[in-house]
Amino acid sequence: MSVRVRVWDLPTRLFHWLLAAAVLALIVTGKVGGNAMVWHLRLGLLVLALLLFRVVWGFAGGHWSRFSSFVRGPLTVWRYLRAPRGSHDVAGHNPLGGWSVLAMLGALSAQVFTGLFADDEIATTGPLSARASSGFVESASHFHTGWGQWLVMGLIALHLAAILWHSLLGPEGLVGPMLSGDKLRDAHAGPVSRDTPASRLLALLLLALALLLAAAVAWQA
Repeated sequence: MSVRVRVWDLPTRLFHWLLAAAVLALIVTGKVGGNAMVWHLRLGLLVLALLLFRVVWGFAGGHWSRFSSFVRGPLTVWRYLRAPRGSHDVAGHNPLGGWSVLAMLGALSAQVFTGLFADDEIATTGPLSARASSGFVESASHFHTGWGQWLVMGLIALHLAAILWHSLLGPEGLVGPMLSGDKLRDAHAGPVSRDTPASRLLALLLLALALLLAAAVAWQA
């Protein structure tokens, strides 16, 4: 018998949608430039806080939000790719999807890190640019405005393609569960993610701490 079970806890869902909105706004403000760069810097610090939160939540969150539930070795990914479609009943991220999550978090982290030191040589500098050598600032700026941003946008395109693929061929798709938090699963098909008032309060405290750390970076300017 199939029942709806909690897979994505509320903090993970809010993180996902806040990150998506912030990254989209970062792309827009970065392309517009000018006065929009003030918001570009603020949004960059927000993304920094969200990434810090997600790293910690990868160890403290609900079962399917933890890195241990979806980070698998290359052999497991290869077996997943070779297996007949539908033979893997995974509540959370499948082995390939798990690595795509790490790739996205890594690319965004690199983009945020280099943005902290970037200098457009016009009117906008990252909050830590004055604390680095000119050579490092130049390298960070080149990455941040060059192939670093194209890497992020390429991963976003792949993510959207995966959503479309699963929406067309999957029983539920990816968007619905990330909105509701629940998936239709066999009653005995594995763990359920913890999503209690206490865990949500813990997530709120962790996010507040991450925001304070990001604000401390901004104060270094």
